[in-house]
Amino acid sequence: MRTNFTDFYELTTPLIADACLRLKIPLRIAKNGISSIISGQKIVGRALPVQHFGSVDIFIEVMHNASAGDILVIDNQGRTDESCIGDLTVLEAKANQIAGIIVWGLHRDTEDLLEIGFPVFSYGTCPTGPQRLDSRTGNAIQIAQFGDFSVTNEDFVFADADGVLFAPLEKAAEILNPAKKIQQTEKKQAKMIGEGETLYRQLRFKEYLTKRQKNTNYSFREHLRKIGGAIEE
Repeated sequence: MRTNFTDFYELTTPLIADACLRLKIPLRIAKNGISSIISGQKIVGRALPVQHFGSVDIFIEVMHNASAGDILVIDNQGRTDESCIGDLTVLEAKANQIAGIIVWGLHRDTEDLLEIGFPVFSYGTCPTGPQRLDSRTGNAIQIAQFGDFSVTNEDFVFADADGVLFAPLEKAAEILNPAKKIQQTEKKQAKMIGEGETLYRQLRFKEYLTKRQKNTNYSFREHLRKIGGAIEE
């Protein structure tokens, strides 16, 4: 059964991360520096992993067999000496109803990609494509390395202005409601700050300090859980 990610677009990566922390669900986060070519874009969907060996044919192959809404996750080993996607790969992804592309590596044809408007998250640009053709591995379209962790089609991807994260696909529905509740709590807190009710008062901070003096093991997170706050999680 396919997961419907429509409701996730109301959320953000920080909310998903906080929900995973609260639920103790394993979370993998792309190393700092990855960003969307077009500011403000957001994508969420099942991961479609693929390894790059110097030729675009593997991208065409994996996208042809994808489901609408999948997100292409490209393992280019974080290389900085070449780009691995450009305008034609992106147009092919769009034609195959892929929701977006996440690259552990670089892209090119930025001016064309801006015009196309398709969501691409990468670590930057390089004008030259690959000058190599490596041997393909046996799991080339089953798993993608992304920094110090791996991604499979049993993961889902969420990417926005704050970064890119990966979590187990089977846990997506479980993550959604807590993330929404955290969002609601934080919106209420923000509104109250705007009305003059500081976090110090909202979170009963004086009470927290008093309890911490009596019990040095009493943490702020424990305090927030007791009063229904959401800042730390």
